[in-house]
Amino acid sequence: MFFSSVAAFLLVYAGVINFIGFLIMGIDKLKAKKRSFRIPEATLFLVAIIGGSIGSILGMYIFRHKTRHHLFTIGMPVILVVQIIVVLFLYFGPLNIRTI
Repeated sequence: MFFSSVAAFLLVYAGVINFIGFLIMGIDKLKAKKRSFRIPEATLFLVAIIGGSIGSILGMYIFRHKTRHHLFTIGMPVILVVQIIVVLFLYFGPLNIRTI
């Protein structure tokens, strides 16, 4: 019972944070076009680091935002790969979260 509630929470969290990552890329692109106050790059990366990397990458390419910046075109996928490795390690590694 505990695992299913944790898994459900993690799935909802992943969905919400990825939606936020996607959304802020679109908002920042719109603000860039209007030459308005921008969302700091640190915030864009923070959202990706805390789990929104897929949404941020999708937003980056769908909105064509930050695609000329190597920090983003390389950094965002690196964050995603690290997150995948961490999840695989937690799932299959010595901690074996499957038994929680």
